[in-house]
Amino acid sequence: MAHGVHPNYAGKHDSSMAPKINNGLVVKHNANQRYATNSVSASLFRRIGRLVDVPVQEFSVRADSGCGSTIGPILSTLSGILTVDVGTPQYSMHSIREMMGSIDAYIGYLHLKGVLTYHPKLAEVTDTA
Repeated sequence: MAHGVHPNYAGKHDSSMAPKINNGLVVKHNANQRYATNSVSASLFRRIGRLVDVPVQEFSVRADSGCGSTIGPILSTLSGILTVDVGTPQYSMHSIREMMGSIDAYIGYLHLKGVLTYHPKLAEVTDTA
């Protein structure tokens, strides 16, 4: 999951990194490596999105805000597998009323299908596996 821009708290987001619900999966970035995304994995994920014609959004926590983490950096380090931290944008993460868009679930399905179809070919071209 990823933090979507909540209409009541839009000021909590950097306007250039403000994921919207029902606008596609979100690639999560963090300079302190709290997420496993790197330039290669993000580029491949975006490229696959273009190949299957689905939107991709970007997210980074504002510099003056704290940031949680995922298990992505640990798993990527231990396994050596190229990893991208992505999620579906949602409102009110960790509350009793989390909300996400139904269209994003379908976009996620299409994107995952694209990863399974195109990743082997792209990995050969970019020399990543």
